[in-house]
Amino acid sequence: MPIVNVSQLRSGEKLNQNVTTSLGGTLFFKGKQLVPRDIEVLKAFLIPAVTVEGKHETPVKTEQQQLEPEGQDTGNLFYTEYDRMIALLKKSVNTANGGAGLPILDIRQQMESLVQLMDHYNILTFLPKMNGSDDYVYHNSILVALTSYLLARWHGFPNKDWMQIALAGLFHDIGNIKVDAAILNKPSKLTMEELEEMKKHTVYGYNLLKNVPAINEGVKLAALQHHEKIDGTGYPLGLKDEKIHIYAKVVAIADIFHAMTSQRAHKKAESPYLVLEQLFAESFGKLDPALVQTFIQKVTQFGNGTVVRLNDNRIGEVVFSDRAHPTRPWVKVDGHIVNLTIDRQYYIQEVIQ
Repeated sequence: MPIVNVSQLRSGEKLNQNVTTSLGGTLFFKGKQLVPRDIEVLKAFLIPAVTVEGKHETPVKTEQQQLEPEGQDTGNLFYTEYDRMIALLKKSVNTANGGAGLPILDIRQQMESLVQLMDHYNILTFLPKMNGSDDYVYHNSILVALTSYLLARWHGFPNKDWMQIALAGLFHDIGNIKVDAAILNKPSKLTMEELEEMKKHTVYGYNLLKNVPAINEGVKLAALQHHEKIDGTGYPLGLKDEKIHIYAKVVAIADIFHAMTSQRAHKKAESPYLVLEQLFAESFGKLDPALVQTFIQKVTQFGNGTVVRLNDNRIGEVVFSDRAHPTRPWVKVDGHIVNLTIDRQYYIQEVIQ
């Protein structure tokens, strides 16, 4: 039976031996037929090679792979395109702040290059390096764009909406360029006056986008409405469910998730699993419940063997995921099972992979 380098594996091949992690746990069992996600997991666990059944043939490179620089895999290419998106967004915001229009065509093309590599974006584990509070604004915009794109795709939106929803996520906070930087970057709690000024970023954003012809009305309304709540308690207009554009409902979920899970100067990053539970709680009256359900179910679909760190710093492996409690799987720690559904004082702090 051939021993195959993980980088040469193909979807559909079957394992001829169990694959174990460095902690001694079984990642995959003999006889498992590999899918693309499994191969990514093997790479994430730094498994160098596995034994497969039958004859293995080196896969023929696709035309895209042949065009890529030697030694550069698509995972690295994702980071390259992400960095290009950051640089372009910074440049675009500076020109827009100076009174020039946004280079929508360039932005859309770069976003298309990024979403083509979406298989390398994991909402729970992707943590870009941020240099200061200014960087947070740009990174948050791109993360919200990528997550909004995925949520639209997962929830069954028509293909034509996916890129527009990504742009809605990218521009949702564009109005911040009109808000005083001292308020945006203030490390302490805002005063009532400062909070009211901050809330105006929604109107500022809509006014910046309303005359841009290359984006649809949903993108513009997402900038205005992403802080509205379905019970009418949001801002700036206090709109209720049916009055809020569906793009804004998608962006709201992605925005809350990334705002709460990102490390910032004045707040620590929260556990993504606790944030998911808060999103679930807010789906009763605040956020669109169907969209929240799709989001939680999809982002928690990790396989058995996934390595996680609990909030008490213990490292373990997921051994069972209860779809009725998707944020609280069973985790094997030092030979013992921690059922997070029952032992609620514990939760997953982060996915190590």
